[in-house]
Amino acid sequence: MQLTGAEIVIRCLQEEGVEYVFGYPGGAVLNIYDELFKQEQVKHVLVRHEQGAAHAADGYSRSSPRVGVCLVTSGPGVTNAVTGIATAYMDSIPMVIITGQVPTHAIGQDAFQECDTVGITRPCVKHNFLVKDVAQLAVTMKKAFYLAQTGRPGPVLVDIPKDVTQAKAEYSYPKTIALRSYNPVTRGHAGQIKKAVALLLEAKRPMVYTGGGVILNNASSQLTRLVRLLGFPCTNTLMGLGGFPGTDPQFTGMLGMHGTYESNMAMQNCDVLLAVGSRFDDRVIGNPTHFFRPDRKIIHIDIDPSSISKRVKVDVPIVGYVADVLEEMLKLIESSPQRPDAQALKEWWGQIKEWQRKDCLKYDRRSALIKPQYVVEKLYEITGGDAIVTSDVGQHQMWVAQYYKFDKPRRWINSGGLGT
Repeated sequence: MQLTGAEIVIRCLQEEGVEYVFGYPGGAVLNIYDELFKQEQVKHVLVRHEQGAAHAADGYSRSSPRVGVCLVTSGPGVTNAVTGIATAYMDSIPMVIITGQVPTHAIGQDAFQECDTVGITRPCVKHNFLVKDVAQLAVTMKKAFYLAQTGRPGPVLVDIPKDVTQAKAEYSYPKTIALRSYNPVTRGHAGQIKKAVALLLEAKRPMVYTGGGVILNNASSQLTRLVRLLGFPCTNTLMGLGGFPGTDPQFTGMLGMHGTYESNMAMQNCDVLLAVGSRFDDRVIGNPTHFFRPDRKIIHIDIDPSSISKRVKVDVPIVGYVADVLEEMLKLIESSPQRPDAQALKEWWGQIKEWQRKDCLKYDRRSALIKPQYVVEKLYEITGGDAIVTSDVGQHQMWVAQYYKFDKPRRWINSGGLGT
């Protein structure tokens, strides 16, 4: 079946089950827009600026386990979207960005609304493609969706010249794809998982430290079961809020420079640290040399091998999908007759409760002025904690993170790494 490039793009989106495309029309993508409005399966959300399209696709993906898709034109359409793309890249958000480009014969000729999209976006995407042959368009779209959501997720860009959207080719969408140069490790090493479980069961002062990887891999259920089974304290990073219930008595609060005193002290003084889907960010642990303790063992689970021992040397690295690794750990713990030392754990919790008595989040409630902390607490009370909360970046972001108790994943939508 012969289809135009524009028709192929829409068919590919339909094949991937895409519900929404966030975009802003422009000359280089008008053919795609014409085909988009000839069907109803894929809905279009019109924004007022291309940066908004990228942010909207990002937010859609953060709040659902789906790939966000945005569509922008060439030149300024692309450059306007870069901040939104970089935001998604820093927080490992799966996105596919479809961009228009000048006709293939005009590339490199300083044509109207031309820019080097591939070069400009290379530092802030997981991968990007320039499609010069319409016959390669369908397989390239498949690659883009595959790359965006496997391994460490991230934004993938497909740059399509206008003449490619007009040209015709035989349409065939591959059901699966294999990339010779891309084969992420997704299953944790069994031996490393056994070592990790042995360390956890011997721990006297354990701490579980989790990040956005738990939410991105839909591993909240496994994490919650593990923490409750072991009876260990648990803390989340800003991006990990909701990965473990914020109202659970084993939750010690957010970690890092705006986190609770008890979470930071427990991190510094634990003897076994289980880091799950996190990257030891500078806003979390500060100076790595000050964080180091020779008597502490660190277990680090992450899908991205380059994140392990990047800032802090770990003792038991485990590369794999967080949900699968935690599931394997649960099986080993449940089948083992051994349990953590109850007395040591009781003493450790006693120390944590002593730190909690500082009540580091207290504020003056007697003031006639409305305090931001009070506003957030009231919002939590009114919504019953059952709301999707978005925030800009700044002190107000920290107040929400501190005073709104997120019990579920994908309810806290904001920029983390880039601070957009």
